[in-house]
Amino acid sequence: MNTTPAADNRNPAPASATPATATTVTGLKAERRTDGPFVATAQPRLSWKTVTAAADWVQQRTEIELVEGEGSADGRTAMLEGAASVFVAWPFEPLKPRQSVRVRVRVTGTDGGASEWSDPLMITAGFLGDGEWVARMIGAADPAEPAQPALLRHEFDVAREVRRATLYATAHGVYQAELNGTPVDDEILKPGWTSYQFRLIHETTDVAALLTPGRNAIGLSLAGGWYTEKFGFMDAAAHFYGEQPAAAAQLVLEYADGTIETVATDGSWRATAGPITTSGIYAGESYDATRELPGWSTQGFDDSGWSAVRNDGEAPRPEARTSPAVRAIEERAVERVITTPSGATILDFGQNLVGRLRIRVPEGERGQRLTLRHAEVLENGELGTRPLRNAAATDHYTLAGPGSRPGGGAWEPQFTFHGFRYAQIDGWPGDLDPTDVTAVVIHSDMPRTGWFESSSELVNRLHENVVWGMRGNFLSLPTDCPQRDERLGWTGDIQVFSPTASFLYDSDAFLASWLRDLALEQRAAGGVVPFIVPAVLGGFGGAAAAWGDAATVVPWVLYERFGDLEVLRAQYESMRSWVDTVLEIAGERHLWEGQFQFGDWLDPDAAPDSPADAKTDSDIVASAYLFRSASIVAQAAALLGAADDAEHYTREADAVRAAFQREYVTDAGRMISDAQTAYGLGIMFGLARDEAERHAMGDRLAFLVRSAGYRIGTGFVGTPLVTDALTATGHLDVAARLILQTECPSWLYPVTMGATTVWERWDSMLPDGSINPGEMTSFNHYALGAVADWLHRSVAGLGPAESGYRALEVAPHPLPGLAHARAELETAYGHAAAGWRRGDDGTLTIEAVVPPNSTARVTLPGAASPITVGSGTHAWVVADAAPALRPGPVSLGTPLADIIDDPEAYEALWRTIASHSEEAADRFRAKTKWKPGHPLASALFQLPQEARASIDTALAELNARRAS
Repeated sequence: MNTTPAADNRNPAPASATPATATTVTGLKAERRTDGPFVATAQPRLSWKTVTAAADWVQQRTEIELVEGEGSADGRTAMLEGAASVFVAWPFEPLKPRQSVRVRVRVTGTDGGASEWSDPLMITAGFLGDGEWVARMIGAADPAEPAQPALLRHEFDVAREVRRATLYATAHGVYQAELNGTPVDDEILKPGWTSYQFRLIHETTDVAALLTPGRNAIGLSLAGGWYTEKFGFMDAAAHFYGEQPAAAAQLVLEYADGTIETVATDGSWRATAGPITTSGIYAGESYDATRELPGWSTQGFDDSGWSAVRNDGEAPRPEARTSPAVRAIEERAVERVITTPSGATILDFGQNLVGRLRIRVPEGERGQRLTLRHAEVLENGELGTRPLRNAAATDHYTLAGPGSRPGGGAWEPQFTFHGFRYAQIDGWPGDLDPTDVTAVVIHSDMPRTGWFESSSELVNRLHENVVWGMRGNFLSLPTDCPQRDERLGWTGDIQVFSPTASFLYDSDAFLASWLRDLALEQRAAGGVVPFIVPAVLGGFGGAAAAWGDAATVVPWVLYERFGDLEVLRAQYESMRSWVDTVLEIAGERHLWEGQFQFGDWLDPDAAPDSPADAKTDSDIVASAYLFRSASIVAQAAALLGAADDAEHYTREADAVRAAFQREYVTDAGRMISDAQTAYGLGIMFGLARDEAERHAMGDRLAFLVRSAGYRIGTGFVGTPLVTDALTATGHLDVAARLILQTECPSWLYPVTMGATTVWERWDSMLPDGSINPGEMTSFNHYALGAVADWLHRSVAGLGPAESGYRALEVAPHPLPGLAHARAELETAYGHAAAGWRRGDDGTLTIEAVVPPNSTARVTLPGAASPITVGSGTHAWVVADAAPALRPGPVSLGTPLADIIDDPEAYEALWRTIASHSEEAADRFRAKTKWKPGHPLASALFQLPQEARASIDTALAELNARRAS
């Protein structure tokens, strides 16, 4: 039950959005963020969208008006010629710290029609001026335990009328600020996780409404968060940043008379231990209501029993936040109450999610302790906690006793989060009413932008699982998983997933911020991109293909999908440094070989405890990625005007490709590693010698997929490539069988097992319901969900033809086995959509919605060349080229390849085997190689005669049904 759904940001299609000929400017924003007025730069770029019913509308001219202050009517106007409406350079004087302006936009189209002025956008400079940061990092002076949570407070006077009050705050840890008893905002786990030793960010908050004339109080609630967490695997875990949290804050009071006063953390503040007794990202949080201090952040509170603070001295100057804040996004009610075989009470929320529980505090004895344990799955009817490893993922609440909270009140942990679908509640007094417990979903507050829907409910659920996997792992930074003792910014995961992420959510600001940390960590490592960012695993690191290539791929994706050229400019040195580092490793052979690699991580044929043991040689993966990254840097250099660099990296990329072909590709187009991922790399990275060789690779890839029974054979690297590679080389039917496969390993197998997020392994849960025996098993890992980008671009047919979707690429591929598919995207230019639907008369209807001020290059199924259309809603009807399946008679003499290509015959075959032996059926499905020229009977020789006779009968019955 979704009691408070996340917002659906889809705007209506342009044709129905406004009355005919009306033109409206919407979506005006400054820089990348959309969740508040504060900007982190003095010259924020502006973006806007236009909504109009006029067909083929193109912007010709823009007026941008700036008005200073909230009440002022005096403004300045800049006139800009041309169609630019995304990341338009700031046309006014740079903003000063805390300066507030209102901006609005009016556009004129090439048709001569002008819009009204847009709604005004308030923009406030959220950064500090040079020398303005004076706050000191302070914390509890004598903490009783490592990572001791604390309360900090201070009182001050407001002597005159306040014109503006701005709070800047940050922490070595996580914090919340209160003024006069009220939290200053709804943000969670501030300031998030960055590479603290290199970059610390501050929140900027307008707090004028929380002040009163005279005496005021400010309080900071503080815990260790990521700063004091122990990072590392199993017994090697250790503190990386520090053992105790600290916070720094300064309140800048600007009075109506023009004077300014700053209230900042220093040695005069007071500290104590509050009701949060322990708190950790992995461990969870303990709260003792008997230690509550009502009114602790209000003026007049008696803090005489509090102690002086620990003064950590001057903190590194923090910078203003550029990424979206973490917030509570959604709430979910209990769907089912389970009593386990051991008698425990478990709540099922029906969805694997990331967040925490909020409880309505029950009446109970003072000192009675409630325990809330979290897990993603059940095993043998009990909470499945083994995958959590050393993460306790447990919260505790100690009751204050009867009458302590009139009306009950509510509580939820403040400074931790968990990945869970199930929660075990122990110690609850009396009968548990499930309405007393709510799951609160938290993640970085990014606008949802992309959607996909098809005629297959299983595929739709897969896509929904991808969305939930992203939501759970985009919490402050892009993590691998949200539940076990890891939750780290693995670079390889986001490298493969960034195209999907950039469709589903406006993740530009989120990922651009994380890339800042990547570049800082890389610089400290001498050009090598760490495996994880922030890099907190000490000596565990080195150069690794597909992981380190996040330095080039992710910025390129942000440019391609959001039109954000500035991210290429900001990351260019990092991109170039990574390629230079790997080129030096490759040497004169121009091949990255013979070194440690993750390779095609979690190939489904790898043993549970050997996740790097893939069918595709890791040297092939490494050199293929060197080519790709060198090519990306060459393209980025050209865009940035670095012509010499562009020429240099083009030469290097060409040399790598030639070496790759010489070393790993035969003249017949066969790869030395005859595996799905190898061919996917060769096809999609452009490593074939010519088009003929590319298609030969595609033919071999299709053969391998077919021989595997249309089961996936790729790990993290190959998974985003294989369906695209099949589609690009004319094997859409094979791609369709692959995506629609429900047997293990496949994308839909977890769906059939009840998954509500994407798993780390293809078989994180085994068919018998037990958890994979490997030490590393997560049920919320987005990497294998990277196939969703293919669903959007290729199946539905909605992709970028130019950066930022200035031009759409509408090229749908109607999948055999689907009746319809559609994708929708809120682009930087407005609402776009593409999709198709099969008719009963052998036709296909193709539809596209093109936003104003953009165009679309449309390639219809079966068309020899694309057409270009302007904005508006378009539809075409074409012949459905998908062949009607008319399978012939089957028997024990039918070739195995024909059996696997005949879903009905295959179904009859394995179900008949299963009726004799489930174990034999599982072995038959998993081990049989479905190759042409091998008759079915050759694969059945190990079965008893009785089973073979039953199969013969089942196939004969199938033939009879077809004949009739």
